[in-house]
Amino acid sequence: MSSTAGQVIKCKAAVAWEPGKPLVIEEVEVAPPQKMEVRLKILFTSLCHTDVYFWEAKAQDSVFPRILGHEAAGIVESVGEGVTELVPGDHVLPVFTGECRQCAHCKSEESNMCSLLRINTERGVMINDEKTRFSINGKPIYHFVGTSTFSEYTVVHVGCVAKINPLAPLDKVCVLSCGISTGLGATLNVAKPTKGSSVAVFGLGAVGLGAVEGARLAGASRIIGVDLNSARFEEAKKFGVTEFVNPKDYNKPVQEVIAEMTDGGVDRSIECTGNINAMISAFECVHDGWGIAVLVGVPHKDAVFKTHPMNFLNERTLKGTFFGNYKPRSDLPSVVEMYMKKELELEKFITHEVPFAEINKAFELMLKGEGLRCIIRME
Repeated sequence: MSSTAGQVIKCKAAVAWEPGKPLVIEEVEVAPPQKMEVRLKILFTSLCHTDVYFWEAKAQDSVFPRILGHEAAGIVESVGEGVTELVPGDHVLPVFTGECRQCAHCKSEESNMCSLLRINTERGVMINDEKTRFSINGKPIYHFVGTSTFSEYTVVHVGCVAKINPLAPLDKVCVLSCGISTGLGATLNVAKPTKGSSVAVFGLGAVGLGAVEGARLAGASRIIGVDLNSARFEEAKKFGVTEFVNPKDYNKPVQEVIAEMTDGGVDRSIECTGNINAMISAFECVHDGWGIAVLVGVPHKDAVFKTHPMNFLNERTLKGTFFGNYKPRSDLPSVVEMYMKKELELEKFITHEVPFAEINKAFELMLKGEGLRCIIRME
């Protein structure tokens, strides 16, 4: 691959030209990496709901034309000036958030919210020179969350690239670069349930089931899945959900239902929907004295969290988390090792696979709510 170092690479990319319109496979030019950047050959990418959300551009300003995609795995093709810890041929996961290792957040053992590289959904250019590395006939094509993995080659800041075990199957571990790790870490790193404890998980999509997987790994004895779609329960059993609650089946708040089921409330809850009412329910359903609720979902910008202060004074704790509190470069390699040791089961998250030419089929599946993760094979 070194023969392409320093050269512009022409390759295929799925370009979103305008909101909600099918992606178009185009030949794009990908410029070489600049200072503190790496150019990656993407081998597998998967579709996350965040890609669909910004493709639809319903609730926020979105930049077009752009190359979406942020959950992926690939190989380093070349590195830019100043990059010392990655070399061509390294197997990596690109991540939508980063770790510069210099800022106060990166130096803190408690935070993973890098000041330089934390997610920015509006920026369509590279940090170094505020230009794009993608173009078609000289016209710039914009980046998405610093990754743009719906392209055979992409350029990413080195701080957003996790080097992983070269023996790990990239078609499986690619899903660890976003959703699954977010849910898994919310449980293991933030909620920290103890062996034998009870956990409620609100929302049984891929992120919620990542949280369930964390509860299973922690040894929780009761894992209560909460979802408005009862059809999700059968699938959720494979991940370790022991009981299912559909709030629509009751004429009282779901937090009261859960408190009755668990003699006063669950030990831990993880909210993975972004719905403000689910967030309030997740907090109010934990046991007084020791209960901890963790918010993962991203709420509507106008949402307001309302609960009585006594819920806090009665020793319930409310926490938030971003990307499961994982630092991408430092922590993701060990999550990959959990899979390699057969502790973490990724296969059950992967329900579909399509070739790159049929990427729009992955969008159709997600819009219909079918399956969890669809892997897109680049070759």
